[in-house]
Amino acid sequence: MQDLLKANGIGLPPSPPDRPNANLESIPAGARFTDPEISASISKDAAAGLVTCSQVIGQSIREDIAMMYGQFHMAKAQFGLKMLKLNKEKGWLIPLLYTIMNLRIAKVKSAFFRRFFPY
Repeated sequence: MQDLLKANGIGLPPSPPDRPNANLESIPAGARFTDPEISASISKDAAAGLVTCSQVIGQSIREDIAMMYGQFHMAKAQFGLKMLKLNKEKGWLIPLLYTIMNLRIAKVKSAFFRRFFPY
């Protein structure tokens, strides 16, 4: 690509300096992003992209633009499904019902202990 640009007399933009090599061990444990955090952020962004594509489709007055965003929407939905499968396989997705049931059990246990062991 650079040769083609140079041959046609187009100046190349200045390239940024190379990134320094980072050692994973030099990053403190509290400053690192965990895999579940990264996955949740990517999933959230994919869901936001789906909503945006749906809004554009609904507001579009041109059929070609609506179809184009329909294709974007389908690609984002497929990516979201892949992320969902990955989150389930890795155990990063905690179903809400499971969480609610654990909270109810914890409340029952704490009420039981408060009843028989008052502070």
